[in-house]
Amino acid sequence: MFTFLLWCFLFFVCWPLALAALFLYPLVWLLLLPFRIVGIGVHAALQLLRALILLPARLLAAPFRL
Repeated sequence: MFTFLLWCFLFFVCWPLALAALFLYPLVWLLLLPFRIVGIGVHAALQLLRALILLPARLLAAPFRL
């Protein structure tokens, strides 16, 4: 809601800039999408590494529970 009100204010103050922002936002989102995908992959790899490192401690903490 705040973003919409900010855009309305920008439209009132400088409508060409507001329209440019409205049309360029999806393009910027598409350009940044590969970086998000890489970030998800790196996060998953680090979580897997963390799980492998902490596995012996989890097994020793509860020997009868997996």
